Amino acid sequence: MSEFKIGDKVTAIYKTGKYVGEITDIRPQHYLVRVLGVIKHPMQGDLHSPKDAEVMFFHERRALAFREQTNVPKQMVKHYEEEIPDYKDSLKAALEKMKQELKETSTPWADQSLKNIESLEQDYFK
Repeated sequence: MSEFKIGDKVTAIYKTGKYVGEITDIRPQHYLVRVLGVIKHPMQGDLHSPKDAEVMFFHERRALAFREQTNVPKQMVKHYEEEIPDYKDSLKAALEKMKQELKETSTPWADQSLKNIESLEQDYFK
């Protein structure tokens, strides 16, 4: 695994979301990554029961915010060579992609996820 240095542009997978960002600190097991764009919006619902609507509490999962920093396990970080996308544009694109995939899946989980995303969109883009 190649080592990274502070300032490197990377993709980072955090929970079920995937982000573009830059490394701001190096820790023994993690890189601290500052979020600059969204590649994949986090899945909705319970992380321990993926794609299940019959859970005690169906979580609304937000994307990490612009310039938010998060610890990402070193194995979940990869080099990013392309231009860093605009945060809001990349968030919109990630949500659109997720909505399309959910609309093709007619399950109670997909329906509840779409409701969550509608609520998140109103909050993200007000």
